[in-house]
Amino acid sequence: MIIEDYISSRPSITRVEEPVKTARLFLSVVTILGVTLAESPAKADELVRFESVPVKLSPFRIRKARELGEILPQPQGTPLLGYLSRPRGDGPFPAVVVMHGCDHMRASVRELWPQRLVSWGYVVLVVDSFTTRGLTDTCRSHLPDRVFDAYGALEFLSKSGFVDARRVALMGFSAGGTATLDATKIEGYEQLVERKFRAAIAFYPACDADRGDATVPNLILIGERDNWSRPERCQKRLARFSDNAAPVELNIYKGAYHGFDAPEFAVGKRVSGHIEKYDRNAAAKSIRSVYTFLRKHLGK
Repeated sequence: MIIEDYISSRPSITRVEEPVKTARLFLSVVTILGVTLAESPAKADELVRFESVPVKLSPFRIRKARELGEILPQPQGTPLLGYLSRPRGDGPFPAVVVMHGCDHMRASVRELWPQRLVSWGYVVLVVDSFTTRGLTDTCRSHLPDRVFDAYGALEFLSKSGFVDARRVALMGFSAGGTATLDATKIEGYEQLVERKFRAAIAFYPACDADRGDATVPNLILIGERDNWSRPERCQKRLARFSDNAAPVELNIYKGAYHGFDAPEFAVGKRVSGHIEKYDRNAAAKSIRSVYTFLRKHLGK
């Protein structure tokens, strides 16, 4: 298990003077990373439709139905929408499934991260878990089925013909980051599905000690001052991992709050007593970590 805490001062790797200008942030960070921008994606932001993976009936429920002579209906998936972006060419490409937070589709998740990931050579599918369910905000409620949304997206990409199904990562933000950890933990939902993610990236997730070992390499990125997704809870979770757990990298950014990677929070705001605030230094460091992590586990 690898734990890397970025809580010491490091030089900034971005030259952006106006953090609210997301395009300039993107270009600056990519240039500093030494990444060559790809041509405009062939099918950027294509709206696609797919379904979540159906929740399988438990053996106990099936057995009881047989005893009672019941005929159980076949499990059905939930219809979903997604935003698909891809590099030029036929592929097959590695891919990243992206899960939004409880506040739905903010600009950095819907636009900035897909642009960045496509320029690195990845197909991106941003899963919209709310629209088809008639939801706008779940910050004060719970939506457990999102793990099955992630695997529905994986299944969709695996059948596309331009994605290498063996090289797909799951990436989530806030509540989407929590779903990412739940989707890639031992004895979790992963055991119910055939296709697996290769790696997982969670931005400021809610870490619980009982979430179990990671089944694939994890990268967790969180702010030191985040009082919504507290970093010490992630540290406690990692401390309880067994020797058989997949490697996990935990990056804690000094002085950063929830939403530190989102330029739309440049001014900062309070949500239910929690602070969401952009931090250009932490954002740049996290971009570099994500780039390195994906290159290591998905390749080019």
